Amino acid sequence: MIFEFKNYQENAVVKLKREINELLDADGNKVCIFKAPTGSGKTLMMAEFLKRLIDSRIDGKKFSFVWIAVNKLHDQSRNNLRKYYDQNGVGIKCSYFEDLDDRRISENEILFLNWASINKKDNLYVRANERDNNLTSIITRTKDEGRMIFLIIDESHHTANSEKSKELIQDIGPKITIEVSATPQLNNANRIVEVELKDVKDEEMIKKEIIINPGFEHYIIDKKKSDKSADELVLESGLKKRLELQKKLEAEKSGVNPLLLIQLPDAMSGVSDKKDEIIFLLKKFGYTTENGRLAIYLSDKDNKINLANIEKNENDVDVMIFKQAIALGWDCPRATILVLFRQWREENITFSIQTLGRIMRMPEQKHYNDQGLNVGYVFTSLQDINVAEDLSRDYITTFTGYRIKKYKDIDLSSYHSKRFREETRLSSDFTPLFIEAGRKLKLKEKFSFKHSILKTSLIASGRIVDADKETKSIDKKGTLDIPKNEVELQNAFDMFARNNLAPFAPEQRSIGRIKASIYSFFEATRNEDEWPKIQAAVLAEQNRQVMIDTINLAKEMYQNEVGKGKNELLKNEEPWNVPRVINFGKDHTKKEYKKSVIEPYFARMRNPQGALLGGEYEEDSANEEPFMNFLDRQQNKVVWWFKNGRSDRTFFAVPYEEGRSQHPFYVDFIVMMKDGSIGLFDTKSGIFAKDAKSRAEGLTRYIAEQNKKGKKLFGGIVIKDKNSWRYHDEIKYQYNPEDLKEWKFLDLN
Repeated sequence: MIFEFKNYQENAVVKLKREINELLDADGNKVCIFKAPTGSGKTLMMAEFLKRLIDSRIDGKKFSFVWIAVNKLHDQSRNNLRKYYDQNGVGIKCSYFEDLDDRRISENEILFLNWASINKKDNLYVRANERDNNLTSIITRTKDEGRMIFLIIDESHHTANSEKSKELIQDIGPKITIEVSATPQLNNANRIVEVELKDVKDEEMIKKEIIINPGFEHYIIDKKKSDKSADELVLESGLKKRLELQKKLEAEKSGVNPLLLIQLPDAMSGVSDKKDEIIFLLKKFGYTTENGRLAIYLSDKDNKINLANIEKNENDVDVMIFKQAIALGWDCPRATILVLFRQWREENITFSIQTLGRIMRMPEQKHYNDQGLNVGYVFTSLQDINVAEDLSRDYITTFTGYRIKKYKDIDLSSYHSKRFREETRLSSDFTPLFIEAGRKLKLKEKFSFKHSILKTSLIASGRIVDADKETKSIDKKGTLDIPKNEVELQNAFDMFARNNLAPFAPEQRSIGRIKASIYSFFEATRNEDEWPKIQAAVLAEQNRQVMIDTINLAKEMYQNEVGKGKNELLKNEEPWNVPRVINFGKDHTKKEYKKSVIEPYFARMRNPQGALLGGEYEEDSANEEPFMNFLDRQQNKVVWWFKNGRSDRTFFAVPYEEGRSQHPFYVDFIVMMKDGSIGLFDTKSGIFAKDAKSRAEGLTRYIAEQNKKGKKLFGGIVIKDKNSWRYHDEIKYQYNPEDLKEWKFLDLN
């Protein structure tokens, strides 16, 4: 079968061949980046390029290929390439590890591998074994037979720059590395071949744009049906749009049945699973797995239903429920509508480029006369969408920061505690401590049940023109505010409790303790009729921070009380240094700092439901981000600073005493000065500065003891006083905001 290439595809293949041939004639190992938009046919172009490359060589050079992809994308790529080569009579073999003959990659053979499989320690593919049948040995034997190795990294932005991946690439030692991605990281590339988005749209391979919640700016709330949730509105609107598109396609004499995708939020302990709720709502509209109109694509074996031939344009399935697992590599061009529900942890979400790509393809590789068929649709209960890379947890940590190269070891003595169960979860002892903390902070006096109605703000007529381009906020005509119903309040309250549980494990029992303690404080433990009122008040802007402060104080009191006489504080066996690599979860966001010893720096989002407060809060206290900005401005004395973590031996801790027990104190910041001294600082404010006595004195003792051993340490608890920073380094700790004479000004400039 002769495939008819689009003009941009032919041009890309020709350019790839030219650039790679030039790199083959150059000395050393080379990298070429192939950048092409989602839906442009990257795999097809690569298949044709490899064919022409092999066919055109007249210099006797021989090649073997390694193709590495994420998730199960290597399976899809192998199947597509094998089908293409078989149909066109091309003698290129597509193999898995177990298919290799004589434990080597033959000439013109492609070995398909999965990143996760080869990044795992002691994996069969990489570990040494008696049969010498591992990847390193296979590569060595292949090279010994005189063949050059081509390494193709599919969706390279996920993996190519991770530490493990760099080591693996170095071990393979390919003559040519081709990184394939819609959004590559353009570091250290010798050549770049790019397919322009405009060309792909002009040749009608993908949709012109994505519209989010079309017409929501004109929606009128029916007060008689005010119990309808934002999620219900979003789902109903998506289903209505699907029927509208179905009629439009019939008018175009097309046999395409438009597919609506529903992405479920991640399941979390302490928060209701959305799946059953969505299935119930869909049943009301006539979409069930029994009648074949609903498909389910989840990771569990029992949750893969009605998926046979779902990619076919004429398939009868109208709606499919999925989770993030299908975002990458799954190809169903008839998917044109995406329904996305709020993750309870956040009002704003980083929206996956790869997920958007699922609704960008044109099902018949052409645009229609009706322009409404040439766009993709997203219906969502989110207030805003940040479009960014999808870094799947299945194969690599979401974000990675690396210690700067100019770092020199500081060899600090550090401590850790032996963990006990009581230290990782909340028991019934937490409630009386919460009530005591509430009295200390005068919670009842500061708390008000008079507040505005809590609402969910929805995007109204948002627009994304380039689905492969990262953006912090989309263009939109406005917002639609929907009052939260009791179900939404309950879920938001559950998530509030969970978000404020750290450092305790986010298990159901501990989440329940926080909720029960709040109800007890307001004397409504058994009066469930009062719970929605309390939930709404806790989530209200004017009450939220004082409630968080109360929970934090109660947790500190609990940690000091629990496990007395059983705590065991241990000194680390090895001197502590800043970790070489730090992995960050998806609840982090990249921040630009000049003097962070970890590059890039990723800040943890303190308040994932920041929209309720009018914005997102970063870091763990109100002072941490301003202090980092302060450190970053110090040009004369500061070499680097490190934002410390909270637990385990990875991070730095000093010992302090509370009652009869010793505990580790994870100081917020370690700061390296140009004169070789090291600053140890912990930011505090308000009640937390007042209650920091035991930690402050523990830090002061530690500094004094280490300096006697030849270290050059200084620091203490640091506070912001007007526009200045001051720290306390006296043996006896005192904090009086009206009298700061014992607090030194922190002059680092």
